[in-house]
Amino acid sequence: MAPSSLTWGNGFLWQIACRVPEHSVDPFEEYLRRYCGAVSAVTGVTDTLWRIEGLTDVEPDRDAVERGARALARDLGLDVPAFIYDLRPPINWLAENLASFPPVRHGRYFVHGSHFGGPVPGGAVPLQLDAGTAFGSGEHPTTGGCLLALDRLARKYRFVRPLDVGCGSGILTLAMAKTWRVPVLASDIDLESVVVTRANARRNQVAKLVRAVESDGYKHRDILRGGPYDLVTANILARPLAKLANDLSHVIAPGGVAIISGVVERDAAWMSRVHRLVGFHLLRHTIIKGWSTLVMERR
Repeated sequence: MAPSSLTWGNGFLWQIACRVPEHSVDPFEEYLRRYCGAVSAVTGVTDTLWRIEGLTDVEPDRDAVERGARALARDLGLDVPAFIYDLRPPINWLAENLASFPPVRHGRYFVHGSHFGGPVPGGAVPLQLDAGTAFGSGEHPTTGGCLLALDRLARKYRFVRPLDVGCGSGILTLAMAKTWRVPVLASDIDLESVVVTRANARRNQVAKLVRAVESDGYKHRDILRGGPYDLVTANILARPLAKLANDLSHVIAPGGVAIISGVVERDAAWMSRVHRLVGFHLLRHTIIKGWSTLVMERR
């Protein structure tokens, strides 16, 4: 069971740790945030592997952690890492966690935690959130790529029916709601992400514009009834994106735009090819720190 936050008291905390190659550090950090309130990565000293560590105030469901890790490793083409579970003595993890979530700027979007008390840059669209155990604090290159794509699209397009699949913390949902001031439907296979997205929508005063539902891909009846969509964002992983490409082509309107991310650079050509087969044309390919964001139009 994933915690909504760490308990900042004097109790001991559970640590979950594994060792992975450098190119898979980011996805495994994001994965452990499903179960942990604080996650960090430390480079290897004697080899090329990095140690990923997460902390939680409830005993982790080891079967669930390792089942999801096997799927992630398969998507990334890796051997499944071994996990170590341990009880750790308490320190001030609140200060550590807040320090690890500094404000970040992506185009017009200024992403910051609820603890941030400084000024918002002039002309910026503030996105205030607590990622909790859901994906998406704005620091990951895939999130940054999607926000930059939305920033560019906002200079040219006026979208009226957006959909965010795999919403995580809801950061892309918030960006679309604040940019175009239209209703946004968000979905995630993880119920915790749905709860966090709703909370962040309230925090950003766009709750009336945001509806978040638990859904495996595009199967939820609200998604099927609400289309066709003129803008779809999907920041997940390569294999799920490939499996969902045909479903995406059925819910998006002709001329609609899809922002696809969660794709390592080496898989970008394959991802573009998969979507071209179901009627999409690549408009832009952005690479940030080895991660690709693809902007495509439904022809």
